[in-house]
Amino acid sequence: MDNSKNVDTRKKTSPSLRPEFTREILDTSKIGEIFQTLSLWERIRDINAVRKLFILFILFTIWQVYAVNAGNPLMFPTFTTTVVAHWDAFVHGGLLLKIWVSIRVLLLGYTAGILASAILTILAITTRFGSDLLETLTAMFNPLPAIALLPLALLWFGLGDKSMVFVLIHAVVWPLSLNTHSGFTGVSQTLRMVGRNYGLSGLRYVFKILIPAAFPSILTGLKVSWAFAWRTLIAAELVFGVSSGCGGLGWFIYENKNELEIAYVFAGLFTVIIIGFGVDNLVFRKIESKTVQRWGMQQ
Repeated sequence: MDNSKNVDTRKKTSPSLRPEFTREILDTSKIGEIFQTLSLWERIRDINAVRKLFILFILFTIWQVYAVNAGNPLMFPTFTTTVVAHWDAFVHGGLLLKIWVSIRVLLLGYTAGILASAILTILAITTRFGSDLLETLTAMFNPLPAIALLPLALLWFGLGDKSMVFVLIHAVVWPLSLNTHSGFTGVSQTLRMVGRNYGLSGLRYVFKILIPAAFPSILTGLKVSWAFAWRTLIAAELVFGVSSGCGGLGWFIYENKNELEIAYVFAGLFTVIIIGFGVDNLVFRKIESKTVQRWGMQQ
């Protein structure tokens, strides 16, 4: 009797049977690719260079309109006058040579600053003493403007490339070291453990794990230190004057300011802007597209 009751109980509590559902498989061969043809304006608008050129066109138009309305070429020359002065200085005024003088000194100081920053950051990431040293030095010298070291550089190294390079190293090493060290410390523990599991240590660990993972921060540091070095060089040339027997862009601006050739002063400033804009878009943007954007580390 008890067994029959258990059987009846299981029958009552078991779920009721239901027929299986069968669904027809859709024919996907009839489904075509959905796409929309972009208009000519949309294709042009998607080009990064075109958008930036349009912004530059607006800025130059505002410059031209304001200068014409001001009517004072001694204080604010028009854009067209500046372009004419820039071409004349480029062809007859030796502007190309002055550009080369500035770029050569800049590359020397920038390269030396990168090497010094690399030594400091590698030491900081591999030893506790190096980390304390980098934190102490950056806290001391990073707030110090590079232009404030000009008098000391003049006394120590005299007038010439050595003074310029010394000031440029100071302008480069601290922002680059801060960004690089910040990128190293931000590397995930997973990547660190992968490197350790492969037996990496020392410089191999730095170059194979830390640098690729921290490259966005390193690239940002390179861009920031480049901008600091470029404007520091122009300011240094304005104060130092001639370097190695021939002045650079800063000296070109200073000379024309003394002669009240304001259009040529604007031409020199325009050259500084063009070089900075070109380096940022042709060099650093190219590096970004080939590295961090391709690796999926940046949109």
